Amino acid sequence: MNGYLRTTILLAAMTALFLAVGWALGGRGGMMVALGVAIVTNLFAWWNSDKMVLRMHNAQAIGPQDAPQLYRMTQAMAARAGLPMPALYLIHQSQPNAFATGRNPQNAAVAVNTGLLEMMPEEEVAGVVAHELAHIRNRDTLIMTVTACLAGAIGMLAQFGFLFGGRDRERGPGPLFGLLIMILAPLAAAIVQMAVSRSREYEADRGAAEITGNPAGLARALMRLEQGRHQYVNQTAEANPATAHMFIINPLNGQRMDNLFSTHPRTENRVAALMELAGRGGGQPGGWQDAGRPMVTPPSGRAPGPWSGAAARPPRRNPWG
Repeated sequence: MNGYLRTTILLAAMTALFLAVGWALGGRGGMMVALGVAIVTNLFAWWNSDKMVLRMHNAQAIGPQDAPQLYRMTQAMAARAGLPMPALYLIHQSQPNAFATGRNPQNAAVAVNTGLLEMMPEEEVAGVVAHELAHIRNRDTLIMTVTACLAGAIGMLAQFGFLFGGRDRERGPGPLFGLLIMILAPLAAAIVQMAVSRSREYEADRGAAEITGNPAGLARALMRLEQGRHQYVNQTAEANPATAHMFIINPLNGQRMDNLFSTHPRTENRVAALMELAGRGGGQPGGWQDAGRPMVTPPSGRAPGPWSGAAARPPRRNPWG
């Protein structure tokens, strides 16, 4: 099923769930109050979410003078994607990972962990950055804000429905049914919200393959990211699990299965989809790069990361110390 159609169906299911909970509890006034509070809360979060999340993960803004090759790479791929250049941030975290945030393409940011830059060759970093640019182009931050708004409204309605139900509640289906609604409705909303998140990851993978012309590069990056997240614990993400859905790979340890409660598809499934795309002629490595620019290989034999150019000149102080 097409990813956009799947997302539309899931959003419709979330809306239907909200209406069903309102009808079951019978409190029209409570439903409107809960919806109003949820909308105000989530509009505030949407407008300020980028600043809040970046500050939460101690992200450091970087410019072309701090990471010239990473900046040039991101700028080139943003142009290929038809996007303005997003703000770039660096997170001092050993776990390789990255995320995008911002309410629209004009106010977007891409944050990468230092572990990703230290561990990956250039074409894999390009795949990761392109994945985040695809999220921005697809306006996935807006989609996830809508689902968060609906999920929050359902949770508030389930909790406060009895307080505002009044006489309608007395004619309702009974306290036991209402108790089940209070427990199960937020759980169902969370499941739908996670399903939307998983759907958007597949679409961003496909968009990244289009931007870079190298689906196999992103597939290799996902495998390296999956290995790295088990090797390194992201303490900030563990302390703030609500931000886990933003990352390209779930930063939380122990999330092994592509099930109802996972915010990301199983990595093996994403890799298989990308390799199938590559097998159908999904492009050539380095499609984002400027024509004729040679790759320099350092003595270690690995391709240089997009943060350095260290093979061509003596090491210097970089923005992550």
